[in-house]
Amino acid sequence: MIKLNIVIVFFSCLSSFACSDAQPEINNGNLSITNNPSVTDDLSNTDYNILFVGNSLTYTNNLPELVKKEAKLKDLVIGTKMIAAGGYAILDHWVDGEVQKQIASKQFDFVILQQGPSSQAYGREVLIEYGKKIRDLCIENDAKLSYFMVWPSLDYYETFAGVIKNYQDAATINEAILCPVGKAWKQHFDLTGDFNYYGPDGFHPSLRGSQVAAEVIVASLFP
Repeated sequence: MIKLNIVIVFFSCLSSFACSDAQPEINNGNLSITNNPSVTDDLSNTDYNILFVGNSLTYTNNLPELVKKEAKLKDLVIGTKMIAAGGYAILDHWVDGEVQKQIASKQFDFVILQQGPSSQAYGREVLIEYGKKIRDLCIENDAKLSYFMVWPSLDYYETFAGVIKNYQDAATINEAILCPVGKAWKQHFDLTGDFNYYGPDGFHPSLRGSQVAAEVIVASLFP
């Protein structure tokens, strides 16, 4: 179990680094960046509302907007809110406290969590333990927890199996929905040898990579 018995500011910064497996945190200037958590859709007159909680792998290319467009193909009207900051792990969001407030508002049907690749032991521990804290809040407020499985950078490609396993385990342990985006990415790479889902920095998604993420998320939430 993680013990919060050291200075919280230091721990928060450490968690961001460790859960990212020391992979890139800053977006390449050629990528489309949307990082304004204060912007929220009108959550009335929708079929479902989704709270996205993550970091730059969520806000690059505005993944929530792509999910809304993909859901429209299933005749679903989706409302979204995004709480995302560069390099953040689930622990950092928990310390900030905004996620708890948003879930307690009872406006959301799904809460989608994402942090760095988390192939190492510490990232796995945060993914599971703080995922459980958020899952318990979801149960109290009639929402369903989902994990957005991400991917490693090209420089750490050999850790892909660990990324997939730890996200799968976290979803199983916490009885959450798994959106296996990283697994879909790896299947594409293995089949084609084409790494076009990565953006110019070899870590953040290209627009096509984010579109695939949206397709997998919608298929996972609304099979």
